[in-house]
Amino acid sequence: MTCCGKERAECKSEAVNLPGRRKKKESIQEPRFDYYNMDREDELSHIVEIYDFPTEFKTEDLLKLFQCYQKRGFDIKWIDDTHALGLFSSPIAAREALRSKNPLMKLRPLSKSSSATKAKARSCSDYLLPAKERPQTSAALARKLVIGALGVKSNLTKEQREAERKKLQEAREQKRLAAKQREDAWEGK
Repeated sequence: MTCCGKERAECKSEAVNLPGRRKKKESIQEPRFDYYNMDREDELSHIVEIYDFPTEFKTEDLLKLFQCYQKRGFDIKWIDDTHALGLFSSPIAAREALRSKNPLMKLRPLSKSSSATKAKARSCSDYLLPAKERPQTSAALARKLVIGALGVKSNLTKEQREAERKKLQEAREQKRLAAKQREDAWEGK
């Protein structure tokens, strides 16, 4: 059956849009976060721009100024003679450093730095991971492999070998304990 030369389904869909009838309002909720256009500032919040220091400064000089962050992890990447990036182990450490004052230099977060500094940081962001302390190591395994491959006798005394074994055992125990503490924290113990 047709209505004005059209199929019944088409007439019904047009009837909804006739003047005087209410249209159903559609509500579209805006997203809270724009994941497609998200800046990488959050990824680089552990980085601070160090600037306005004397051109005579070397890496050692800057490291001395940040010596209290050395144990927690701190590194420097140079941009030019008077600009450098300070890589901290966490965003918390970076914010702490920003609150400190030093007459020999100035600090600012990467989000407020110059465009050249931001461009440099983004271009090498893969190398700007948070600084982490290097784990303690032992040459025992390397020595054992070299001695075995060369077929020579070890020049370590029994006490030295025993001390190395004990040190490795303590490291394994500390690693196990740290893993247990992480697990307990997630379990709420």
